[in-house]
Amino acid sequence: MQKRGFSVRLVGTALALLALGILPASAAELLNTVKARGTLRVAMEGTYPPFNYKDQKTGELAGYDVDVARLLGQKLGLKVEFVSSEWASILAGLAANRYDVIISQVGINPKREQAFDFSQPYIYSMPQLIVRKDEKAEYKSLADLKGKKLGVGQGSVYEQQAKAVAGIEVRSYPAAPDNMADLAAGRIDAALNDSLMSAYLLKTSRLPIKAGAQVGAVERMGIPFQKGNPQFKQALNQALAEAAADGSLKAISIKWFGTDVSKAP
Repeated sequence: MQKRGFSVRLVGTALALLALGILPASAAELLNTVKARGTLRVAMEGTYPPFNYKDQKTGELAGYDVDVARLLGQKLGLKVEFVSSEWASILAGLAANRYDVIISQVGINPKREQAFDFSQPYIYSMPQLIVRKDEKAEYKSLADLKGKKLGVGQGSVYEQQAKAVAGIEVRSYPAAPDNMADLAAGRIDAALNDSLMSAYLLKTSRLPIKAGAQVGAVERMGIPFQKGNPQFKQALNQALAEAAADGSLKAISIKWFGTDVSKAP
């Protein structure tokens, strides 16, 4: 599955609609709205393990993002209502006020911050290459993949990064399993994904693949919501700070990754 990267087209559309005043403005401060309702509507894709996915045994949502959402709901005194959304439309859904926040590995960057406010980061990761176990070549950077075939998530930030390097044949996939299958079969030379996602894939997959080099800068994931809600932003950040201080956020990290990914490396 692709990394949490909104397409430039979708962000641009949201910014244009905001400028025209077409997107719904918050009728009231979001904190007052969710408190009166008693629920926090949280959007996530639900197909991105180990962050958010449906447990095959229970049929319920599970994952790091799910646990974080429930923890924040407790801190805010709210019930959490999960809303599933396809990744391609999840940004537009937030802009249209179909839910209050997105907790689904959304990377923070200046372009997105023009359209939405973000919480402080709640998880950090890095881009990482995945290669076949019998791969002899050492790819230490994306530049080393010039003349090679690189698999990435369709519409992801990694797709954008790969296409920015001349000479790489970039192949885009809608889901990580297809990407990994082509890698194992030798149809591509390497794959690029999130380092935490890569660790999960390598742990759960029986394919003959292994971790490659980490390439790129540390990425910060936050919780986006509509602008103009300073009280909600303060309350959300306070809930995250309390979760960090009392160790509950770290406990969720250890549960899913064996290390504390809620702090910058």
